[in-house]
Amino acid sequence: MRVLLGVTGGIAAYKVALVLRRLAEDGHSVRVIPTANSLNFVGRSTWEALSGAPAPTDTFEDVPSVQHVRLGQRADVVLVAPATADFLASMARGEARDLLGNALLATSAPVVVAPAMHTEMWENPATRANVATLRERGVHVIEPAVGRLTGPDSGPGRLPDPEDIVSALYQVVDGITPALRASGGAEGWGDLHGVRVVVSAGGTREPLDAVRFLGNRSTGHQGFALAEAARERGADVTVVAAHVNLPVGEGIARIDVSTTAELGAAMRAQAESADVVVMAAAVADFRPAQVAGHKIKKSGDGGLTLELVPTEDILKRLTAARRPGQLVVGFAAETGDDSGSVVEHGAAKARRKGADLLCLNEVGAAKGFGDRPNAVRMLDAQGAEVASVEGSKLVVAHGILDQVVRLRHQV
Repeated sequence: MRVLLGVTGGIAAYKVALVLRRLAEDGHSVRVIPTANSLNFVGRSTWEALSGAPAPTDTFEDVPSVQHVRLGQRADVVLVAPATADFLASMARGEARDLLGNALLATSAPVVVAPAMHTEMWENPATRANVATLRERGVHVIEPAVGRLTGPDSGPGRLPDPEDIVSALYQVVDGITPALRASGGAEGWGDLHGVRVVVSAGGTREPLDAVRFLGNRSTGHQGFALAEAARERGADVTVVAAHVNLPVGEGIARIDVSTTAELGAAMRAQAESADVVVMAAAVADFRPAQVAGHKIKKSGDGGLTLELVPTEDILKRLTAARRPGQLVVGFAAETGDDSGSVVEHGAAKARRKGADLLCLNEVGAAKGFGDRPNAVRMLDAQGAEVASVEGSKLVVAHGILDQVVRLRHQV
């Protein structure tokens, strides 16, 4: 069962963490939408850690997937706990002032609310009228418990115990039996639910001596955005990071590497069980033939001649070894030159590599790299353009994953 759990800004929010844990232990897939005010009581990281999924708050998070509508559409049941007097009033008016309000308007699933507030607020005629309105519309309202409230106050308005909330929720949803709850057969939320995705990110470094190396300008922002976007869409994600100074999102596994050889070994190992392999890392094409064990000293005004040898073509090797049904996505960071344009070089690379999708982007000292907008053209194995996307790194990531989903449906 897919449970959408809304948490509003009451001090009883801490008790809802136990509700979430119980639902997860019963095998259900839970997505949490905390309101901005609720984060004053329980932080986002708590909800993400307990649910194993992002806990968005803002309506404009993950715009490409139309999250403000999708979360409500895909829910089997919606639970709002605690539901403050203010939020009940907003619900009764049908407002969409935040992500939770939007999701409630977009759902056709049963909605259960567990009010929690001071006694005077619960008994206020305005609150009673709002609750009556919600009940008339089919919303299931769990009566508050009677007991200790914030401070010395006591009376009706206390959030029921977590077990009572879960029991009330199960009573609302037809056909939810203890056996089904224990089956662990929770359905996922995203179009990549259950798909194992491996993403490489960053830039490899090839040592020259004890202190120097050959490297590139890649920061890993696009690769990490791809990992985050895939996780938001329900995938089981592992990121292989080469010199990336960025944190991974909740629920994403991370493997750190340095050289091209290390990256290749890690990607081949991870690809054995992956459904989708994304080579977003900027790989050094050459490495020094000899690596000095000490710092190479500068001597007079003379120059230094280096012999460079090719590194492993990781993408081509992964493509050649892919299993039936496995998708391989590559990246081509290109610049134009006298021998051809960016698109011409990218098309030629697509034909050489044979990846299911090659993401081509023009790069340079002031474009492509770092935390700045990106523009990507997506090419098939024959070098033909099949799609394009531009915008923030996360927007580009979702655009690429849209094509991954399309290709998986064709397999």
